[in-house]
Amino acid sequence: MTGMLASVNSLPEALLALAAKVDIIDLKEPSRGALGALDVSLVREIVQAIQGRCPVSATVGDLPMHAETLAAAVTAMATTGVDFVKIGFFPDGDYQPVINALAALVQDSALIAVLFADKQPDFGLLPALKAAGFAGVMLDTMDKSSGSLTAVLSAEEIQAFVAQARSQRLLCGLAGSLRREDVADLLPYQADYLGFRGALCEQHNRVAELSPAALMAIRQLIA
Repeated sequence: MTGMLASVNSLPEALLALAAKVDIIDLKEPSRGALGALDVSLVREIVQAIQGRCPVSATVGDLPMHAETLAAAVTAMATTGVDFVKIGFFPDGDYQPVINALAALVQDSALIAVLFADKQPDFGLLPALKAAGFAGVMLDTMDKSSGSLTAVLSAEEIQAFVAQARSQRLLCGLAGSLRREDVADLLPYQADYLGFRGALCEQHNRVAELSPAALMAIRQLIA
């Protein structure tokens, strides 16, 4: 069954998502980039307030593909008690040294690799991610002006990604400027979750405040 991931950037927004009974509360700061990170202290505060009532994920930010930099960021974020730490695999990076460095951290953290659908993602990385002990993988978009995931990748490409993730027994998420209208098209792929930010906000503006009405509208579509 496909669940709903709601990205939030504050404690009040996290509590709104909790009240809506979303399946994953995702912590990030949209004004800081595609995977902008919240301060570790704020993430810790939100995790403590949620008290295990919903799984919580957090991004480590739009960081360069430097193994030591990412390992330090993941280690710091893991101290907050989040259930999942998300790492963006940005284009033009040397991925294998990063994967090797993060493999040493999977005993303490459930890691989610984020690939960018609008930057020619390499689905061939999935076996290496699984071998390194990653818990899951998701598709997102880097350029939020490029449209939703369904405009960036074909149905066949999205289906292939989900199938490959499942074959590796990785948690699988689909995100990337998803709109309410995308839900019906994406549910048949049976990804583990669909992720939303802009569609949950006032005027579909991802850096605006969460709209309770928009949040509940999508929650009802992914029941």
